[in-house]
Amino acid sequence: MAKIIISGGGTGGHVFPAIAIANAIMAMNREDDILFIGAKGKLEMEKVPAAGYRIEGLAIAGFQRRFTLKNLSFPFKLIGSMIRARRIVSDFGPDVVIGVGGYASGPVLRTATTMRIPALIQEQNSYPGVTNRMLAAKVQKICVAFSGMEKYFPKEKLVLTGNPIRQDLSGLELKRNEALDYFGLDGSKITVLVIGGSLGAGTINKSVFNCLKSGKPGENIQWLWQCGKYYFENLSSELRAAGLVPGEKGLYLHSFINRMDLAYSAADVVISRAGAIAISELCAIGRPVILIPSPNVAEDHQMKNAMALADRKAAILIRDNEAEVKLGPVLEGLIADKSLQEELKLKILGMAVPDAADRIAKEALGLITTGKV
Repeated sequence: MAKIIISGGGTGGHVFPAIAIANAIMAMNREDDILFIGAKGKLEMEKVPAAGYRIEGLAIAGFQRRFTLKNLSFPFKLIGSMIRARRIVSDFGPDVVIGVGGYASGPVLRTATTMRIPALIQEQNSYPGVTNRMLAAKVQKICVAFSGMEKYFPKEKLVLTGNPIRQDLSGLELKRNEALDYFGLDGSKITVLVIGGSLGAGTINKSVFNCLKSGKPGENIQWLWQCGKYYFENLSSELRAAGLVPGEKGLYLHSFINRMDLAYSAADVVISRAGAIAISELCAIGRPVILIPSPNVAEDHQMKNAMALADRKAAILIRDNEAEVKLGPVLEGLIADKSLQEELKLKILGMAVPDAADRIAKEALGLITTGKV
């Protein structure tokens, strides 16, 4: 029986791939013992136990790139997290440690490498973050989702695996009727799925609101809209004030969608942020996509991720600062152009890597056989 730590989280883009990797490992050998380490108060502390795994939390948060009083506590939280990470790792005694990015990943992977425990990091983006660039010299394997990453990492450590996605995204066409019933959708209408990430996206919410107020792209459209829990109450009130009642006339507003497999199954067109895992899922489901990258992420990751698709004509890219004006006309044009829809579907499907979680699991388990480093 192998003992494995998986560390990272913060957003769904880190949490769900981590769970997918754990599930892949357990499918290969169900006697393995897996422990997650995440950040207290973040999404992983809820979703990981719900998936059936144990998790320990670190009191760690990110360093803000703008001046804020929160940064004054960062060094103390980092030191405390390093101490607690060492205690957890020492007590558990893992054979291998996997880092998937997020606040907790840095302290845990740094601890593991100093203790000479085999370690692997999974870089989701086309441009790596600071933490993974710092860890690259210490870990044994670096699993990446995009080619050309030797610009940032030691070439001999790189393995092109793709990004893990939810295991329930296969067979979506067979779930369509179930999806329509689940969300109360009209099968005769075109369904536009709006997903701004697990926390929502203010720009996307405003842009969709503008579309609804203008009446475009038309009456034959229904909206399945994940707006984020931070926006839900205010947005619901604003919509009602504008005569747009959630649950009526093709408008279905959700703070968070738990059954994303059914949401993807129901969707004819998707409007999304451009987080790495979101893009990997969109490649797998093969729907026409409009990407609106968030400008509020480190190293402008999302723009680089979106351009990797847009440059291949696998998605339509709208910049965040243009979305409120452009989304309506672009969406209207896409819905009217069936040949463009088919082209986008074909090209985005061609970029999918459906077995990424299995590939990463095999790389991690392979490190165990080589023994301590």
